[in-house]
This record gives sequence, structure tokens and C-alpha cells, in this order.
Amino acid sequence: MEILETAFMQRALLAAVLVGITAPAVGIYLVQRRQALMGDGIGHVAMTGVGLGFLLSANPVWMAALVSIAGAVAMELIRWYGRMRGDMALAMLFYGGMAGGVLLINLAPNGSNSNLTSYLFGSLSTVSDADVVAICLLAAFVMLVTVGLRRHLFAISQDEEFARVTGLPVRALNLLIAVTAAVTVTVAMRVVGLLLVSALMVVPVAAAQQITRSFKVTFVLAVVIGTAVTLAGTVTSYEYEVPPGATIVLLAIGVFFVLTALAGPLARRRSRALSEADAGAAAGCSVEAGGLPDGSRPAHDVKV
Repeated sequence: MEILETAFMQRALLAAVLVGITAPAVGIYLVQRRQALMGDGIGHVAMTGVGLGFLLSANPVWMAALVSIAGAVAMELIRWYGRMRGDMALAMLFYGGMAGGVLLINLAPNGSNSNLTSYLFGSLSTVSDADVVAICLLAAFVMLVTVGLRRHLFAISQDEEFARVTGLPVRALNLLIAVTAAVTVTVAMRVVGLLLVSALMVVPVAAAQQITRSFKVTFVLAVVIGTAVTLAGTVTSYEYEVPPGATIVLLAIGVFFVLTALAGPLARRRSRALSEADAGAAAGCSVEAGGLPDGSRPAHDVKV
């Protein structure tokens, strides 16, 4: 295939696969915790890291990872110990992170707002070998946490008080979720962009929830949807020269609407299957008790 012959598209497709896997893997816990907008706040903080990377002539991906992790931890600490509510802390991350990123990148010798645009909305042609190495390492950390600690993370996402009673280190796990979300934002920013990464963390999960009933199945289906839309969006961006981040997010939203339309018929089919199963079980109990479903005696019990 022609698309695989160019080195930059090979890097972009690899990054897209990793983003498609990691973003929903973290997003499912954020959705369960009703923190769907957390990715947006961290994404704005990561802008400061990108600007700092340009200012210090360092790799913007690694600097964004460090700064976004610090921002996520600060947000959790403010929620625990500060007098402000969590939404106020999130607002501080939004505005302070955005302002810091714009200011720092304009102070950098080789920085400009055009440099920041590729990080805000994603850019396939600017994914370098160093970016791919950073994305691979960060993605490995994300999957190690989200899969290896899924039972613990699910417990605190569902009911923190119950998790605390059972002896789980709730605060440590909350911090770990925040750090993992920050790392995921950094992983995704080169493909989707910082302003749209939160959508890829949430929309595939919301789409999967339309037709699934268990956490495990939702997790797997959300990752499949995320991977499919990132690959499809990356290929579409290459073929038609459209923005990759916007294309990927719109494809994910399209999948959400399709699965939403299918959810009604699937629910009715499940309901009929359950009704038939209940009726069959009732009939079986009636026969075992010595009667037929209509209340009559079975033929072999009739005495002539």
C-alpha cells in the first residue's frame, strides 16, 4: 500500500494505534467517576509543557508529560485539601495552562503560534522518531496501569467509600488515575491534538455503553472503537488532506450515533429472550411438579 511506503505515515499509524488503545482505556474510568472533562483540563496544562519544551530546546512531548502530570496531581491535591471545589480547580487548569503555553512558546527563540497549532489539533507530518519512542513508552505505562489494576480502579470509580472500607488505598489510586490521564493526554496530542483528546477518551466509551452491560465488555469494545476510528481518521487525513484530530473525533461521534440507533432493537431482543427464558423456566418447574404448563396432568400419570 502506498500509505505504508512513507516513513512519516508509518510513524503516524503506529501513534494512532497507541492513541486508539490508551485513550478509551483511561477514559472508561473517568466516565465512571463523572470526570469526563478532566482530559480537557489536563490538555490545557500540557500546552504549558509544550511551550516550555520549545523555550528550553527540549522534547515537547516529554516536557508536556511532566507538566501535565504535575497539573493533574495539583488538581487532586486541591480537591482534597483546598477550600475550592473540584470544578474550580479544573477551571484553573484550563485557563492557566492555556495562557502559560501561549506565553512560553512566544518567548522561545524558535517558537511561534504556528508551532503550537500542530499540538493543539494534531499533525501527522510532524510526528518524529523521538515522538514515537516517547509515545510507545508512555502508552506502555498507561496500559500497565489500566489493565493491571483494573479491579482496584473500577472499585474506586464505582464507590470510593466502599473501596476505602475494603482497605484499598483510595487516595493513591485517585492520584494514579490522574497521572495516567495526564500521560494519555500526552500520548494523544500528536495525533488528535490537545483540544480534542478528551473526546477520544470519552466518546468511544459512551458509544460502547450503548450496547454493552458489563464493565469488561465495555472496556474491550471502547478500545476496539478507539483503535478503529484513529486508524480510519489517520488514513482519511492522508488521502483527503483533512485535519486528523477533527476527522477522528467526528468518526467516533458517528459510531456513537450508529450504536445508539442499534441500542433500541438490541434491548428489545434481549427483553424477548429473557421473557422466553423465564417462560421456559416456569414451564420446566410446572412439569417437574407433576403438571403441564396449562395445569393438566401429564398423560403417563393418568390411570385407566
